[in-house]
Amino acid sequence: MKQLSFVILIVGALSSCQPKETIPDTLPMKVAMAYGFDQMDQVNTIGFTWNVQRDSVNVLSRSYVWNRKDQTVDYTDPDTTYSYSLLTDSLPPADRAFINDKYWAMMPFQLGWDSGYTFETEEGVSTPLKGTNSTKLTIVYNSGDGYTPGDAYDLYLDENNKILEWTFRRGNGEQGATWTWENEKQIGPLTFAQDHMGANGKRFIWISNISVN
Repeated sequence: MKQLSFVILIVGALSSCQPKETIPDTLPMKVAMAYGFDQMDQVNTIGFTWNVQRDSVNVLSRSYVWNRKDQTVDYTDPDTTYSYSLLTDSLPPADRAFINDKYWAMMPFQLGWDSGYTFETEEGVSTPLKGTNSTKLTIVYNSGDGYTPGDAYDLYLDENNKILEWTFRRGNGEQGATWTWENEKQIGPLTFAQDHMGANGKRFIWISNISVN
């Protein structure tokens, strides 16, 4: 990955903050449930730090505390700290980063929150990086939703509906970039994958300082 701007564009449709009243029996929802989505009504706030490493040296970190009840976000980066409401008509630049980083931290839950996507499944697919047998779940967001509409994600799932690897394809193009999902940690009722390794086997994105209250 040569440009951090590419990472920031890895966003999909804006999410709602409450689980759906009726839980559909679909593979995307089964993925969400595998990480604790059915316990989300116990959760008021989720905090995390999103970290990216380039050239094995340069690191950028952004931290958030997302208050799901009040619909507010506390945002911190190396240069600034402030809070904003998700209900305002004029969202600050930090919201673009928040949506991007939340997909890295909480993609399984986004599958339960989001509604503006279609999906396809394919059994017996080898993961791109490690060649592990998996079920491939392709998510394509609607062309009019979110900061980068029409983006696609190929999620490679194990037998427990956990993500092994994912490929992001901007604008649903044929080519994409793939990273692993590993080093899971359960915090409260929710489970998070903390590390995302690239094709070179080095950690590219990682999630730290996770809190659930």
